[in-house]
Amino acid sequence: MGRPDKSKAKKRGLRRLFSWKKLLGTFFVVCLLAMGALYVVYLMVPVPTANAEATMQSNIYKYADGKVLARTGKINREIVGLEKIPAEVQKAFVAAENKSFYKDNGVDIKGTTRAVWSTLTGKGKQGGSTITQQYVKNFYLSQDQTATRKLKEMVIAIKVDEQMNKSDILAGYMNTSYYGRSAYGIQAAARAYYGVDATKLTTAQGAYLASLLQAPNQYDWTSASPTGRKLVEERWNYVLDNMVEEGWLAAADRTAMKFPVPQKPKPAPGMEGQTGYIVEAANQELMRQGISEEDIKAGGWTITLNIDEKKQKDLVKAVDRQLEAKLDRKGDKKDATVQAGATSVDPKTGAVVAMYGGIGATEHWTSNATRRDYQPASTFKPLVLAAAIENGSVTQDGRKIGLGTIYDGDSRREVVGSDIPFAPENEDDRSHGPVTVQTATNRSINSVYAQMIVDVGEAETKKAALALGMKDGPDFGESPAMSLGTMGASTMDMAGVYATLDNHGKKVTPTLVKAAEHRDRVVTPAKGIGEQVIGREAADTVTKAMQGVVQSGSGFRAAGDYEAAGKTGTSENNRSAWFVGYTPELVTAVGLFGEDATGNQVTLTNTINEGRANGGRTPAQIWGDYTTSALGGGSDASFDLETDSSTPVEPDPEPTRTTEAPEETTQAPTTTAPATTPPPTTTATTPPEPTADPTTTPPEPTDEPTATEEPSPPPSIEPPDAGGPDPEGEASTRPSR
Repeated sequence: MGRPDKSKAKKRGLRRLFSWKKLLGTFFVVCLLAMGALYVVYLMVPVPTANAEATMQSNIYKYADGKVLARTGKINREIVGLEKIPAEVQKAFVAAENKSFYKDNGVDIKGTTRAVWSTLTGKGKQGGSTITQQYVKNFYLSQDQTATRKLKEMVIAIKVDEQMNKSDILAGYMNTSYYGRSAYGIQAAARAYYGVDATKLTTAQGAYLASLLQAPNQYDWTSASPTGRKLVEERWNYVLDNMVEEGWLAAADRTAMKFPVPQKPKPAPGMEGQTGYIVEAANQELMRQGISEEDIKAGGWTITLNIDEKKQKDLVKAVDRQLEAKLDRKGDKKDATVQAGATSVDPKTGAVVAMYGGIGATEHWTSNATRRDYQPASTFKPLVLAAAIENGSVTQDGRKIGLGTIYDGDSRREVVGSDIPFAPENEDDRSHGPVTVQTATNRSINSVYAQMIVDVGEAETKKAALALGMKDGPDFGESPAMSLGTMGASTMDMAGVYATLDNHGKKVTPTLVKAAEHRDRVVTPAKGIGEQVIGREAADTVTKAMQGVVQSGSGFRAAGDYEAAGKTGTSENNRSAWFVGYTPELVTAVGLFGEDATGNQVTLTNTINEGRANGGRTPAQIWGDYTTSALGGGSDASFDLETDSSTPVEPDPEPTRTTEAPEETTQAPTTTAPATTPPPTTTATTPPEPTADPTTTPPEPTDEPTATEEPSPPPSIEPPDAGGPDPEGEASTRPSR
């Protein structure tokens, strides 16, 4: 008798245990249990009352000392009945979010399952909700991305679909959704984006608003990046194509439609004066840290700013005294084009202690403190010098570049060593002959800095500028013209760059938010001080050079009872005028910008003063007025500079009383020197041989200012614009303490 086959017996035992009948039975039991569980959940989960988000909280913005600056959060919402919304606009929302809305029972099982799985597996936010589900989320639940919330959303959506008709659900969805620009609901959105009531919306406009719901901040046309604009336009087309597919829009009407570009944003009520600018800048900073605009607008935040109330008031008063009091905005169209912006930073912490965005956020919404569409002009020149010192650069004939290095300062002198022809004109086409780098900085001589950037290398200069805090962009090209500040920059950008120089080359990033707290989260503020980005010697040498600008150069109107360094700037066609400067304790960038009523850039010439509006005039006067007040009348603090003293620099023997030359960068520069200019030697940057020591022999004198352009003494000496010419030499030296 053979032995029994144990393996066969084992297999028969497994088949008996896992037979198809048992497996099928188990499956049905599991399904019944699941259905039973869902039914129990259905019975146990009621339709709740409106959630806290439906009655939004306010946000509180505080000064650095804790005093309340502003409260926001009064919901910009007006409920409108569906009968007031054009039928085509209603269909646009359905086409954008849920084409099966009129047929489904309130949930999309497949889409919701996908969203739940994405949440459970940590893949993040995932779409798939119906309009009913989104309405339930907005009105009854929270925005949390959890499986529990998603399950409740499904159950409540089914019940809501049973209890409410589709029209009421659609109306609730359109009235509770967030559209960006602080607009909750279709009525507020219609006014915010198109300046009309919801009843007046066109189909194209409705399709845009429906498209916004996917990403309100990213898809706002006026502030969107090129990628954001492309995406929202694609989604707009998607919505209209769906409407045609569903028979809700005629193909011919669809073909004739053009993308409806929305109007520029307008501030919410209560954001008058500088408050709106500051609050918006703080919100933007929080968004850069990862807080969504929707989360901020939902309310419940206590945001403490770095803004110093006294310094903020000092800055506003300085602009009012030195600019606004001299303009007739209502009676003179030219005066109305002048816009001022400023940012003031503590160089030791990066804290933005004061900001001036314009005449008022409700009158001029674009902040002149943070806009980057104007050129910083000659305020960029110190960055060329910083790159030269940092890299140990030499001239074309091998001389190391420092404050005592001699350059040819003749007007229209063509740069040597560049493949790009460039021969910039100096102010009034004046040739200065051989000058030191210090004198060229004092007088902002274009021809010297155009040659210097070639000597340093445009790429190396840009690298240093970005490290210091400039922002890259399509207008930041590498060419000799870059030396004249042809890229775009904001006053906040330039304040950060100069603060880094003031901080001996250690990176300073202007930060507005000191702390941000919510009931269930705390945001770590942005870091104001970073790593060493250029060497201390390079940074301190630039500071030393710019001290000369204030003491005896184009920025002498900024002088006061304090040590100061700074630089003037006046851009092409006089569209912007700047003074950016600092003391050991405070860095401030002030800019004037020419802008007409339609937002186009225009010249500042013959506005605040007759002739060019120079950076060394009104911007320097605003800077000096503010700095004097902010420092309590003055300061004994001194710059602690570590520079290469091997090449002593003599003071400019003839301090300039004019400001820097205009940077006419878009016009083709001439390469023919004036008849009175000595021809350059064959060596690249060696100027014509001087007859005496170039550091002590006065160079070619600058023009004496006319009576109408005669400078006023700095604020700390006597009141500005006291009338008449300056006393001999008064503005050329720093006043005693």
